[in-house]
Amino acid sequence: MSQIINAVLPTFALILLGWLARRGGVLGGEAMDALNKFVVYLALPALLFKAMAEIPLDQLRQPGFIAATLLSIAVVYLLGWLSSRRQGVERADAALDALSASYSNSGYMGIPLCLMLYGPQSLPVVALAIVMTACLLFAFTLAKIEFLRQRGGNGLAVALTVGRSLLRNPLVLAPLAGAAFALGELRLPAGLSSTAGLLGAAASPCALVCIGLFLAQPQAPLSTQRTRLSVVLCLKLLVQPALAALFAFVLFDMPVMWASIAVLLSALPTGTGPFMLAALYMRDSALISRSILWSTLLSVATVSVLVRLLPHI
Repeated sequence: MSQIINAVLPTFALILLGWLARRGGVLGGEAMDALNKFVVYLALPALLFKAMAEIPLDQLRQPGFIAATLLSIAVVYLLGWLSSRRQGVERADAALDALSASYSNSGYMGIPLCLMLYGPQSLPVVALAIVMTACLLFAFTLAKIEFLRQRGGNGLAVALTVGRSLLRNPLVLAPLAGAAFALGELRLPAGLSSTAGLLGAAASPCALVCIGLFLAQPQAPLSTQRTRLSVVLCLKLLVQPALAALFAFVLFDMPVMWASIAVLLSALPTGTGPFMLAALYMRDSALISRSILWSTLLSVATVSVLVRLLPHI
């Protein structure tokens, strides 16, 4: 329990600091917008670039782990999308609901938790999971929202417009640039690596403070969104880890540590990525921010149980 609390407490503390800063008049709505832009255009791209550029290529040779992680994400994403659409949610917001249900907080909570449970040898496993979650899932949702924004036009023209938008988006461009470094077996210069590391380290704290700033402003009641929120929480904390356990321990072959980490990371609460994406496209962020808050709170119990059940190396 102390391991879980140690990993979860900083998340709550930073959200609370943002909430107190907004309530106390220290930071206002302009600060929230500025923080979000800093994360989206500078900090998070630096984190993704560094993760892709420095991940050892031999770590990609775990097809079982990759399949288990991607399949559990894909199934939960699809279920979240279908559930929101059945409730009459607009397509763009349904895509963000699906992202909230399948996007784990692997970077901010996964790294310290896996280090405590499995030691430094777990870092490449978590790095690979972060790349798949943040890069592939982000790029897919970005593409989906961009296509929805361009609906009704010529198919080729829409595809070109979406392609240009994605290539101009730092959340897509940064990991692609990092992948080019990795595939070319190029070593990041020490200065560039340190700069990216410093910027990347600011991504999660700034995003969490930004969530606190958002939660502190007056918001409409969630009476009409409780079903949506319940579905997102159920998919994130129960369905995704159950699917990951089925894929990792039953259907695919991989080392026990890799299988355990696949399940553990899938059970983590919703990360800050969906919130930043909603703010970027000026969509409703109320449900997403509450998904992050409540999934983080409830994960203290669900992840604690899972930690006791998973084999430790």
